[in-house]
Amino acid sequence: MTDKKTNSAPRRRSTTKKTPDGWIWRNVLWLMTAILAVIVALGAVVAFAYIPCSPNKDKEWVCISRSADKDEVKNSLKSSLGSATGMRVYIIWSLMGGTPEGSVGAYRMDRGQTALSIARRIAAGRQTPVRLTFKGPRKLEVLAERIAHQLELTPEEFLEACNRVLPKSGFTPATFPAAFLPDTYEVYWASSADDVVSRLLDYRNRFWTPERVAKAKALGLSKVEVAIVASIIEEETAKTDERPLVARLYLNRLKKGMLLQADPTVKFAVGDFSLRRITGVHLRCESPYNTYRHKGLPPGPIRVVEGASIDAVLNAPQHSYLYMCAREDFSGYHNFATDYATHLANARRYQAELDRRNITK
Repeated sequence: MTDKKTNSAPRRRSTTKKTPDGWIWRNVLWLMTAILAVIVALGAVVAFAYIPCSPNKDKEWVCISRSADKDEVKNSLKSSLGSATGMRVYIIWSLMGGTPEGSVGAYRMDRGQTALSIARRIAAGRQTPVRLTFKGPRKLEVLAERIAHQLELTPEEFLEACNRVLPKSGFTPATFPAAFLPDTYEVYWASSADDVVSRLLDYRNRFWTPERVAKAKALGLSKVEVAIVASIIEEETAKTDERPLVARLYLNRLKKGMLLQADPTVKFAVGDFSLRRITGVHLRCESPYNTYRHKGLPPGPIRVVEGASIDAVLNAPQHSYLYMCAREDFSGYHNFATDYATHLANARRYQAELDRRNITK
């Protein structure tokens, strides 16, 4: 009797392993850590770029010159915004591809702006206009210095721009001062010299309304000639209420073909506006600006004049005065006369007071 063999296949082991609980928790912990890291990283990015900055002052300016390199941009930002904030702005500006040449200008940083918004503005070169202010200087070179002090240009660049821009509008070097009016303007700090000159000239042209042009024409004067008369009266008297009277006096002399004999033009000719006593030596100065020797108006204004002085000429009241002399009380006002004899009497009183005060020049 043969033994029966068992024909059943051997039992196979299961290949499925039970996942230990510890492995699951390790993966969950890893995932939570990764999420937390992302949150922290995002928070850092938000803090780095979006938290409002606090400039050193309520309103601080960042200025980037034409000659600046990246290090100078960084230093300017740190100086204006503080070391930490300035560095944040600089890093974002660099990541945006900001370049010194594309960021030239002046930028006002107000409280509440973020590092991102500041960096974006500077990288795009979106400047903030600055205020350009000047009063009436006696020489164009002084005007150039005052403007250069407030903008990113040199006095030489401004004067060269005058030579390029103003002749196109009919000005000569002697009449360049008539192209400008003292005021406060809004311009970009990094504007080119040509743009600045053109901007100031445009303001002067708009000042000359059709009504003003008509008044000048009625006086028989051009706009530049009105500015020349206005420059003389500004030097003659600091009393604004007296300027219209002085303006009419010189208009009367011009109409009669008389020498203007304006002391300020002599001071301009000799280059000394500090003179308080004009003597024969000064009167003999050979210059086209010496109105004691040359009839008519001088070649150009002896200063950059205010708009109010131009209006004083255009609206000068009618009178018959032909002579004027500073009052002997040194009040700053003048004695006026219609005849030479009265004028001589006024002049003697003034000269006597000069002698009494020992004023020799």
